[in-house]
Amino acid sequence: MYIVDPETTVDKIGKLNEAVGQLIEKQGGTVVRMDDIGQRTLAYPIKKRTEGHYVLFEIDGSGQEIMELERRMRVNDMIMRYITVRVDEDRKKADKMRAKREKRASQRAKFRSTEETAVAEPAAEVQA
Repeated sequence: MYIVDPETTVDKIGKLNEAVGQLIEKQGGTVVRMDDIGQRTLAYPIKKRTEGHYVLFEIDGSGQEIMELERRMRVNDMIMRYITVRVDEDRKKADKMRAKREKRASQRAKFRSTEETAVAEPAAEVQA
């Protein structure tokens, strides 16, 4: 994610986003998702500005393109702040927990269905 100076024109922001996407692909990564969030109020003033244009990139790849991307963001005057967050380990944990939850739910469903049939069979014998 990076925050662009709010006085930058929309055309320049679009070109910057394209350049970032091309840089990522040139370095061997892939852009999973790009969200141009738009103008938002900053949590605290940066360079005497209270607003900024937020852009979020979700990237899949090795660390090489990240290093080059951060180097270019550091020297770009339009970008006020940037942050890079690694999410692959968090996703693995989330997928593992989701699989565990689904397994438990399927076991409960199987148990409930056998329990319901066991309860229904004695009632049928009483009526006969």
